[in-house]
Amino acid sequence: MKTSLDCIPCFLRQSLEAARFVTNDSRVHEKIMRDILRISADLDMSASPPLVGQIIHRRLRLLAHKEDPYREVKDRFNRMALDILPEWEAKMKTAEDPFALALRLAIAGNIIDLGVNGNLRENDARQIIAQTLSEPFYGDISEFRNAVDHAERILYLADNAGEIIFDRLLVENLPLDRTTVVVRGRPIINDATIIDAEIAGITELTEVIDNGSDAPGTILSDCSDELKKRFEQADLIIAKGQGNYETLSDEPANIFFLFKAKCPVIAADVGLQVGTHALISAQTKLNDK
Repeated sequence: MKTSLDCIPCFLRQSLEAARFVTNDSRVHEKIMRDILRISADLDMSASPPLVGQIIHRRLRLLAHKEDPYREVKDRFNRMALDILPEWEAKMKTAEDPFALALRLAIAGNIIDLGVNGNLRENDARQIIAQTLSEPFYGDISEFRNAVDHAERILYLADNAGEIIFDRLLVENLPLDRTTVVVRGRPIINDATIIDAEIAGITELTEVIDNGSDAPGTILSDCSDELKKRFEQADLIIAKGQGNYETLSDEPANIFFLFKAKCPVIAADVGLQVGTHALISAQTKLNDK
């Protein structure tokens, strides 16, 4: 698994991008970057990348005097996703296997990850998502479907804004009375919060809670007591994105990770090529160790 040291260039890039979202003043950009470089020198590089990212972005929000520096760009990707959603809803109605299509689309939406690619533009994401069914896929959809059918309490851990619009199609194919969707407790990069769940229309479908944390993943020790209780009670957890994989892949729970393998280190950890759409069972992974 990658270390925080591997991610320092990415964190610095994110800091500059966020600073530019807030202001065009290059003097402010310089001030923020100098400060982030100073605190980076004292970070524990053995900590997980999501934990270090949480520390850096807390400082960044303070320096930028902005609770959610990515709010505008999150709204842009939400609008893009909503714009193409009707096209995919129409395809779902005629699909031979709507559940499998919804799953593939939910994973495809994971391309909207500004923590990994800050240069991603709406048109780029639109084109990539259009190629959903031609992308390499790894995972046992039958195993996942069976887990959904037999689960009494499902916890769906969302990842990013924009992406959460496509999550809606998969959520609609889950037993809604047994499903709770979880978003971040506070803004972090372009991760989805309750605002994005509302924009996606998921709050009208099923219960949505936040995890009480501002980490770009699910660090259970940092989450609310409510989330910890829900996590323990759930007999199926669906975890979107690489950040959730990094923070939960060693948890002894019935977790299915859904993500696009965008990082070479994560791809190597699951034994897949970069770019693969992955459906990974935590139980299978733990048994392979």
